[in-house]
Amino acid sequence: MTEIKADHVLDSKGMACPMPVVKTRKEIDQLEPGKVLLVEATDPGSKADLKAWSERGGHQYLGVVEEGNVIKHYIRKASSDEASEETTHENKVDNEQLKQKLTAENVTLVDVREPAEYAFGHIPSAVSIPFGELEARLNEIKKDQAVYVVCRTGNRSDLAAQLLTEKGFENVYNVVPGMSTWDGDVERSE
Repeated sequence: MTEIKADHVLDSKGMACPMPVVKTRKEIDQLEPGKVLLVEATDPGSKADLKAWSERGGHQYLGVVEEGNVIKHYIRKASSDEASEETTHENKVDNEQLKQKLTAENVTLVDVREPAEYAFGHIPSAVSIPFGELEARLNEIKKDQAVYVVCRTGNRSDLAAQLLTEKGFENVYNVVPGMSTWDGDVERSE
């Protein structure tokens, strides 16, 4: 493959969600419209996260190239005509509200973190569907139940909640701040 030209490079190697997206958001604000940002990451979850973030913000996600353990994302900054406001899912609950819902109601809890994150600690009733697989696995989620979506900080789960709503799920809630401050029961996968 020929070398792809980028106007600016952002090193987010070694960072986990949500930092590659947070750093990309700040970096892309400094670029002129039409310029290409190369984001170098090592977090496998960045493949789904940066693509979804770019599309939600109206930027053009050009593609990804993997070289060894480095994942290179190419994002073209949109002009003001092209960019859309970043959106957030309107239905949110905090960790305490989720605890109450889990004990009182029949709900579906979807954990959209990567499999390794889920394996090292997840809410016992959570179903693991990594964000990058969500669209292909929608049939695993019951549309007639309230769906609560959790990740580490509320960023990936926000994108996932928006996607579920777009796909016809009516009672979808983003859990904020999510597993980063969860103090309820946790299971580990063996």
